[in-house]
Amino acid sequence: MAQSVNLKPFYVVVGAVVLAGAAWIWSSRSGGEAIEVGPMPVNATAFPGWVLGSDSAPVEIVEYADFECPACGHFAILTAPDVKTRLVASGRVRFRFRDFPLDGHANSPAAHLAGACAGEQGRFWEMADQLFYQQREWVPERRPMREFRRYADAIGLDVDQWEACMKEGRSAGGKVAAGKQEGIAIGVQSTPSFVIGGLLVAGSLSYDSIVSLVERAEARLAQ
Repeated sequence: MAQSVNLKPFYVVVGAVVLAGAAWIWSSRSGGEAIEVGPMPVNATAFPGWVLGSDSAPVEIVEYADFECPACGHFAILTAPDVKTRLVASGRVRFRFRDFPLDGHANSPAAHLAGACAGEQGRFWEMADQLFYQQREWVPERRPMREFRRYADAIGLDVDQWEACMKEGRSAGGKVAAGKQEGIAIGVQSTPSFVIGGLLVAGSLSYDSIVSLVERAEARLAQ
């Protein structure tokens, strides 16, 4: 008579392998492990960041980014346009950019100040596009102000006013600092990092990964 074989341990191992594989696939697609951060910290006196989209959008995407970061540039060029035209413009999400200049990036502080000073004239997003799309021009420069000034002129800023903001820097610098302080408070350690539906995910996410996280947030809201 053939002996019966207990296959339970086998199936347990297979199940563990499948779960591990699923977790690896999610991590690979999304850019990193999703960490629950809960409600975002609220500080009524701090600058809330640069926002695209409707206040009534049910889901918010918050990006913590460094203008000198290559992965941030990758996201800005390849993924952000789809997010803006397909998710933000439809009213499905609101997109919030938070400055997170990394230590060790020599030109990053000036680049973020350039963006904030452009924002004082209502042109933050245009300057952000210039900074990300032209990274190869200004990142290697020891003194990138010539390039930044050219971008300011190209997007139609009052360049004298923008330069005065760059020299003074107090108000604009405070806006940059507010974004980094918030990121540190919730555990941001690298750029780009995103908070979507209370989940913090690091990495240059693909559009499909963004949509998956948005759908997950929408499902939680519907419960």
